[in-house]
Amino acid sequence: MNLRIATENDIPAILEIFNDALVNTTAVYSYQKATLEEQLDWFRHKTEAKIPVYIAEDESGCLGYVTYGPFRTRPAYKYTVELSIYVDSKARNKGIGKAMMAKILQVCEEKELKTLICGIDSENKASIALCQKFGFTHSGSLKKVGYKFGHWLDLEFYQLELKGPTHPEEI
Repeated sequence: MNLRIATENDIPAILEIFNDALVNTTAVYSYQKATLEEQLDWFRHKTEAKIPVYIAEDESGCLGYVTYGPFRTRPAYKYTVELSIYVDSKARNKGIGKAMMAKILQVCEEKELKTLICGIDSENKASIALCQKFGFTHSGSLKKVGYKFGHWLDLEFYQLELKGPTHPEEI
């Protein structure tokens, strides 16, 4: 398996993984599949904002992707980001999520980010276990904030504190 920066050529595979998670799991609190154009816009926004998107791949193709995004848009939150990790349904339980988490944590340390957040559906035990394995701690629950598959969904927040910037700025 190889981890590398994604390109626009990877967007169809990323879209397939995302839409599979959206349709078949509670990892995404949405009802409508994303379109190729929406996913391209998402990727271009990440690129313009200098936010990396990494894919895990092997000879069979894209196995998953990892990135982060702003936790909140106000400037004082600039050292806090929310992670997103998606693994292809056919490639789960093979260490791919673990490898992608290790990579994104390394990138976040290099970028001198301070706090990483993971918002995870309470039923997603595998993602919760992955976060805990890397030292994330439970920081809160939001009860019945989503409705999907005929029942209410609870959102759990996990966070990890990194070293952060040597000289944080209020700009």
